Amino acid sequence: MRVGLLGLGRIGAFHASTLAAHPQVGQLIVSDADEVRAKEVAGRVGALVGDAFEADAVVVATPTSTHAELILRACDAGIPVFCEKPVAPGIEETTRVMEAAGRSATLVHIGFQRRFDAGYAAARRALRNGEVGDLHRVHMLTADPRPPAAAYIPLSGGIFRDCHIHDFDILRWVTGREVESVYATGANRGAAFFAEAGDVDTSAALLTLDDGTLVTMQGSRYNGAGYDVRMELAGTRDTVVVGLDDRVPLTSAEPAAEFPAGEPWPDFAARFEAAYVTEIGAFLDSVRDGGHSHCTVQDALAALRVAEAAELSRRTGRPVRVAEVTV
Repeated sequence: MRVGLLGLGRIGAFHASTLAAHPQVGQLIVSDADEVRAKEVAGRVGALVGDAFEADAVVVATPTSTHAELILRACDAGIPVFCEKPVAPGIEETTRVMEAAGRSATLVHIGFQRRFDAGYAAARRALRNGEVGDLHRVHMLTADPRPPAAAYIPLSGGIFRDCHIHDFDILRWVTGREVESVYATGANRGAAFFAEAGDVDTSAALLTLDDGTLVTMQGSRYNGAGYDVRMELAGTRDTVVVGLDDRVPLTSAEPAAEFPAGEPWPDFAARFEAAYVTEIGAFLDSVRDGGHSHCTVQDALAALRVAEAAELSRRTGRPVRVAEVTV
């Protein structure tokens, strides 16, 4: 099939290599606002520079502000579309895209790559198969080794919308439950540009699921040991942990401990490389077979509503029910 790719920044260039090597992709058409970059990537992977919408499917990896418009264009044309998160910066526009996608019946897959990570998939199976027993608590952590560029922070939407939205999505996917309420806080322990943008560089939250299960979550932009992403599911039969591999950036204080012995994960791209490849493959399979979306706009909206509730809680200093977050 012919696949169009819009946006050739860091994640877009990675997708270009994945798509060009995929056996289902007969021709890759790439496009970017930077024509020099478009030609460089096209030459490197053997793609054409042109109109990505002259394809059988479209992958969107452009800046956030363009996502909604491009998804709607694909829906209007009846072209299956994969778009990196988020759908849009806010609830109202995301809802508008969700409604339009529903009317068009076009395949729309929103990129939340953790759903395609082997560890998260195994944890989901263990919970659903009863190996964990009755779930009593969940803990999640997302910690970057270094902060993004200062110019990015005012445009990011804040740590809960930009970073922890992945935690909120994977929490729903693994447990099969909805978040009912959030009590969130944050601190600034690093560069001044976080506070200047109204954001925080360190985060924590207590979430309550719709069955009463308690979930704790932490985040940081300054995890000097490396990129650390984990999820712990503790139940009456077992405790299952995602991300506790030989490259987890931890140092044990126990004298006899030798784990972990591997090189710590440097960033999200290395940690989730296999998941990104699997996710693109799943999208292409759905296009070929007329299958379903593995992560719908509705899923993305649900995660965004939790992120909005978390940010509102942080700003007001009170618990916020997700039901309070409306258009």
